Amino acid sequence: MAGRAAEPEVIWARPERTGRGPKPAYSRRDIVDAAVRIADADGIDAVSMRRVAAELGCGTMSLYNYVPRKEDLYELMVDAVSGEYELPEEPSGDWRADMTGIAHQSRAIMYRHPWLARVMTTAYGFSPNALRFLEWCLGCLAPLDVPAGLKMQLIAMVNGTVMATVANEQAIAERARGLPWSEAEEQAVRGAYLMGQVATGRYPHLAGLLAEAPAAPVDADEIFAMTIGRLLDSFAPPAAGEPLTGA
Repeated sequence: MAGRAAEPEVIWARPERTGRGPKPAYSRRDIVDAAVRIADADGIDAVSMRRVAAELGCGTMSLYNYVPRKEDLYELMVDAVSGEYELPEEPSGDWRADMTGIAHQSRAIMYRHPWLARVMTTAYGFSPNALRFLEWCLGCLAPLDVPAGLKMQLIAMVNGTVMATVANEQAIAERARGLPWSEAEEQAVRGAYLMGQVATGRYPHLAGLLAEAPAAPVDADEIFAMTIGRLLDSFAPPAAGEPLTGA
């Protein structure tokens, strides 16, 4: 395949375009932007070199001079949308607030680009915008008195939690779109079934929990905020006398 390396390479170390000839009519970013538009509209499976070429009005094979593999295209796409983070020049000094804000931004970006969670991988962690993101997060965590390795774990756990949450929310929404009834109607039926099972006496621990615990939040935003708060609490619990997040 034209332009494809026989050995592993980092796309960011590769020149924008290989080969000779006249100045190209488009750039690598033009290719990536077209791919992102396709993925946003029709899903990641719709992204192909042929489809991107059609979007740009050029020959398919010419794209391989700019992007040698589809995997490289995915990496470029992930980096492009990662540029949507709004990162102040300096962290606020409140690492909890900064990391909470990052988590909410990540969730919003994944909703704007529903394909993102599917193609994200740690292998893409060395792109320009990924390094910018990591550097900023480490700056946020400078006041946190834990080893550097734990700071990296915290960043990874926040990212993983956001990805898992969004993937689950998207799966639930996708399923609901295919049902002939409303989500509220289904929840009512399932709730009635659950209470009927609990009433049999076969689940005393569950019955006790339902009798004593306050109603769990049902708003997705509230659940997400509580989840991130509890995660951050696990690295540095609040000072004595302060309640845990979501308690």
